[in-house]
Amino acid sequence: MDLKSLKEEFVSNLTGSSMLEIAALSTIVPALVVLRQWSCSAPVSGTIYAKEVEKKRKDNASSTCKDGRSCMVALFMDFLCVVVPILLIFTVLAEWVYSFTAFVILLLIFCISAKRLSSSSSRFMERPGHMLSLRTSILSYRVSVVLLTCVCILAVDFKIFPRRYAKTETYGTGLMDLGVGSFVVANSLVSRQARGAKSMGWKSALQSTCPLLVLGFLRLVSTKGVGYQVHVGEYGVHWNFFFTLAAVAILTSIVNVHPKKCGIFGLFILVGYQTCLLCGLNEYLISNVRALDLISQNKEGVFSIFGYWGMYLVGVNLGYLILFGEESSTKNGPNIRWARTRVWILCILFWSLTIILDNGVERVSRRMCNLAYVTLVLAQNFQVLSIIMLSDFMPAQKPLVLEETFNYNLLGSFLLANLLTGMVNMLVDTLSASSFAAFGILLGYTFLLTAIVGLAWLYSIRFKFW
Repeated sequence: MDLKSLKEEFVSNLTGSSMLEIAALSTIVPALVVLRQWSCSAPVSGTIYAKEVEKKRKDNASSTCKDGRSCMVALFMDFLCVVVPILLIFTVLAEWVYSFTAFVILLLIFCISAKRLSSSSSRFMERPGHMLSLRTSILSYRVSVVLLTCVCILAVDFKIFPRRYAKTETYGTGLMDLGVGSFVVANSLVSRQARGAKSMGWKSALQSTCPLLVLGFLRLVSTKGVGYQVHVGEYGVHWNFFFTLAAVAILTSIVNVHPKKCGIFGLFILVGYQTCLLCGLNEYLISNVRALDLISQNKEGVFSIFGYWGMYLVGVNLGYLILFGEESSTKNGPNIRWARTRVWILCILFWSLTIILDNGVERVSRRMCNLAYVTLVLAQNFQVLSIIMLSDFMPAQKPLVLEETFNYNLLGSFLLANLLTGMVNMLVDTLSASSFAAFGILLGYTFLLTAIVGLAWLYSIRFKFW
């Protein structure tokens, strides 16, 4: 068997881990971000500092070098405090995940208690600063999703990465199953519809999705051209992640629904799609038998669009009601306490629904994007967001430099991570790498990715071709 087939077999026939472990892992990443934000008292990070660097860079070159050095130091410290622990807990320390989760939870409780008891923190909570706090929380949440995805897409190719975290074959709850769903939810919560902005016409919407279609075809051509390993059971023979995002965007623009009604419409789609699955569609999608037509060749990707579209519409409705709607605002701006409370309630609600659906209706399946998978993705994402929103207890809350850099090129950083992942797979036999070598490669990969994205932010370079 050739290396390509071995790599495809390495990520096939997997059943995932438990929901409890998914919840534990979903606690660690945002908790590390919040704890790092709380530990940063010097004003070397955040949007305000970024603007100062931009201003001084225009003034003279010497100031640019000095500020750039300070910025890179802060970025390196963020890398050590956030990215390196994530790498450790997702690889060599994976068996200690519950202990580490308990530790960060206790540390969060201790820090929150200390912040609330301090007089300075109390004064902060009384004065209006909700707009900055909410924007920072959303920024941190979106960056956390992209950062974790960038780590996992290469780590999964090494034996050091637990197989239970990889994508499941049919049913199950693997950590990496949440990737595409998390992108959909993250986009929906802050979409134009959720913010109440005027919807684009279908021509403008089609034009805006052209980059996703181009990326989808580029990925298809490049993987076929170089013989890169692709697991057909994930999306189909020709389908991929970018086509799914483009399809959801096009459907949303064609069927224009007010954000207040998106939730009901999305739920109607999800229930209808789940009914079809239970009536026999699930057996068709799970079967490895494929006809020669394009739909059959890409049946997983084509039919799962209904699940992702429903998920997106529900996310739009929740984003509008909780983050941007009139009910979530006060005279001083968005009510962060109101939003935080409801995010926590929704997190508990979606986790409860996931357990009920998984046991009583149909098990979670990312391959089909069934109803249980949708509620699982919403539960996990609202859990991450709820923990991120705890950073509101910190005076003068600012995003990390790490967050600023990735947020400046959010899609670009993901594309760069995919490019680096492909290069590593072409140059290294990932299946034969020792644990020490694998961790070293992953450490170098994440460091290089962070450094390139950081330099691009510092010099105002966007990875954008449209």
